[in-house]
Amino acid sequence: MKRFIIFVLLLISFGFCFNVALADNATINTGSSETLTNPLGDINTPQAFIGKVINSILGVVGSLALLMFVYGGLIWMTSSGNQEKVKKGRDTLMWAAIGLVIIFSAYGLTRFIIGVAK
Repeated sequence: MKRFIIFVLLLISFGFCFNVALADNATINTGSSETLTNPLGDINTPQAFIGKVINSILGVVGSLALLMFVYGGLIWMTSSGNQEKVKKGRDTLMWAAIGLVIIFSAYGLTRFIIGVAK
């Protein structure tokens, strides 16, 4: 049941990512009296679309890292001196920090590659 809930939450968060990536509505003039609405907004290149999707996904992953910090801190604070819980909270905080470094590195690398591709 726990895995199912996590799967549903991830599915919903990816839906929000794509909704953010496709939120803008730009109008394209075809030269006639009819106009078409661009569902991608002001995104005109595949690099821009991929960059927008990756930035949205990294935002969600960053939010999950923040939740892990809160979870680890809560475990540590409520350990009541139990060394096993203190270790679990400390390890959770350490791995959340390592994950955050990886997320920032991926974000910087993505911004660099998308910036060079433009």
